[in-house]
Amino acid sequence: MIEWIAAFLLIAGSLFMLVAAIGVVKLSDVYMRMHAITKAASLGAILMLAAVSIIYVQWIVWIEAMMVVLFVIFTAPIASHMIAKAAHKGGNPKGPGYIMDELEEKDANKFEKEE
Repeated sequence: MIEWIAAFLLIAGSLFMLVAAIGVVKLSDVYMRMHAITKAASLGAILMLAAVSIIYVQWIVWIEAMMVVLFVIFTAPIASHMIAKAAHKGGNPKGPGYIMDELEEKDANKFEKEE
């Protein structure tokens, strides 16, 4: 039974990783690509680590898997935020469908106050 659960988690994790890879290739701009890789790949990695920790019932494997999961949970949003700010400051074009840009409005207000 444990093998079936682990197999399901591995398959689900690999499908999320596949969705992330397809999203990076198919989505139109850096912001959408960043969202795909951050969310789907993080969930895929966590599911795969859960499968590994179920298969290998040793406390050291659980600790290592938990450390990697915590690392992914803490670093993925920060990295995503930094990539988005760098892309915005670099002037990367936005894809179709963007209605407003709050960061651009904030920058414009800052320059008005300085003058």
